[in-house]
Amino acid sequence: MSRFLSLKASIPFVVGAAIMAVPPVLQQAFADAASEVVNAQTHAGLAAASTKIEGVHTHLHHALNCLVGPAGQGFDAKQMNPCAQAGSGAIPDTTDAAKKKNLEAAAAKVREGLATTDLAAAQKAASETAGMLKADE
Repeated sequence: MSRFLSLKASIPFVVGAAIMAVPPVLQQAFADAASEVVNAQTHAGLAAASTKIEGVHTHLHHALNCLVGPAGQGFDAKQMNPCAQAGSGAIPDTTDAAKKKNLEAAAAKVREGLATTDLAAAQKAASETAGMLKADE
């Protein structure tokens, strides 16, 4: 009986090890680019609605992190990555070339918003990004 309990107690560890052993190629197959896009759009919208440049920039960083992922251009590890559990970023997780091009254009628009300290210009870039991402859903 104690042997059975010992085996039963080790099941979570075995299952956890099996999950960790999934090759990165298969992990990408489970990536959810659509949810990353929606999350990026949400944060672009929050950025557009922010009334201070710091708020605009914060949410634009979140949107960019969702779009490009940890290995992408402009990813900021000091900022939250709301898509950390969804995949490697919407751009790297997207296989459709046309969608990838649109997402790259949206990321460029986010970078424009991050590059300015003018509140109205940053809000405009955020709003345009949200629209671009809405169209790409």
